[in-house]
Amino acid sequence: MKLVQLRHLTTVAELGGLRRAARHLGIAQPAITRSIRDLEQELGATLFERSSGGMKLTPIGEAFVRRSVAVQMELDRARDEVQQLKGVSTGVVSIGLSTAPHVAMLPKVLEPFRRRYPDVRLRIAEGLFPTLEPAIRDGSVDFYVGPLSEDRLAGEFMVEKLFDNQRVVLCRRGHPLAGATSLAELADARWVATSVTANSEAELFPLFEKRGLPNPVIAVQAQSALSMITVAASSDILTMLPRQWLDFARAGRLLVQIPLREELAAPAICVVIRANLPLTPVAEHLCDLFRRSALNQRR
Repeated sequence: MKLVQLRHLTTVAELGGLRRAARHLGIAQPAITRSIRDLEQELGATLFERSSGGMKLTPIGEAFVRRSVAVQMELDRARDEVQQLKGVSTGVVSIGLSTAPHVAMLPKVLEPFRRRYPDVRLRIAEGLFPTLEPAIRDGSVDFYVGPLSEDRLAGEFMVEKLFDNQRVVLCRRGHPLAGATSLAELADARWVATSVTANSEAELFPLFEKRGLPNPVIAVQAQSALSMITVAASSDILTMLPRQWLDFARAGRLLVQIPLREELAAPAICVVIRANLPLTPVAEHLCDLFRRSALNQRR
C-alpha cells in the first residue's frame, strides 16, 4: 500500500469520479484506476460502487477513507514538525473555535502569532465541539477552544479548562422587558437558543428549573451567535450569550443587556487536544497564546 494510492482514493471519494479526480490531480485517469484496483485487490474488498453517474463509496470504502484521511493528515503534520524543528517556520495550523474565543481571545492572539510565524497558514473553523470532534479526531483540526457538554470526553482527548464563564441576556433596544431584573420577569418571553450539545434546551432549561421557574419557550433554534444576534435585534425574542459578546453587541448598537441580578453560569471554556499525539511546535505556540489570553478572562 502506497501513499499515492491513498491520495488517489481520497480524491476520487471527494470528487465522486475518476475523470474529475484525474483532472484535479493533473494525472492520467488510468493511473488512478490502477491505484483503486490495486487497493481493492490488496484489501480483498470493494471500495466503490461504480455507476454511470460516478463512483460512490461502499460502507467498507467509507471506513477505509476515514483512516486514509487521518494518515495523510498525520504525514502533513509530521513534515511540518520536522521543518519547524529545523527552524523553518512553515506549514499549516488548523484550530476550531466557538464564538466566545472568537470574540474575546482571537483578536489578542492573532497579531503575536502572525508576528512570530508570518509564513505559517492559519485555518480557523467556527463551531462547537460536537461539530468539530471528527476533524479533531482525524487530525484536520489541531485543537479546539470553547465550551464542552457535561459528558466526559473519550480518553483519546485531553481537556484543559481555561476559565469559567458566564452568560448575559440580551434584547433589542426599546424592548418592553429591557428593564427586567430577574429571570422570573422573563418567564413569558420567547427565546432564540443554541447549545453545546444537540439539544438546544440544554442551555436554557436548567437555569430556569434551578430557580423553580417553568421552562422558557424556545421560538428559534440557531446554529451561530450571528443568527442569535440577528433574531434578537429584529424581534422581541430574547437571547442568552456568553458575556464575551456583550461589548460586540453594544458596539454594534444592536442589543442591550437586561440587568438581571442572577449570575447565569455558562460552560467553562476549555482547550481540547488529541491525547495520543503532541502538537507541532507552531501549533503548541498558538495554543499557549490562547492559554495566556485566558488569564485576562479569569480576571
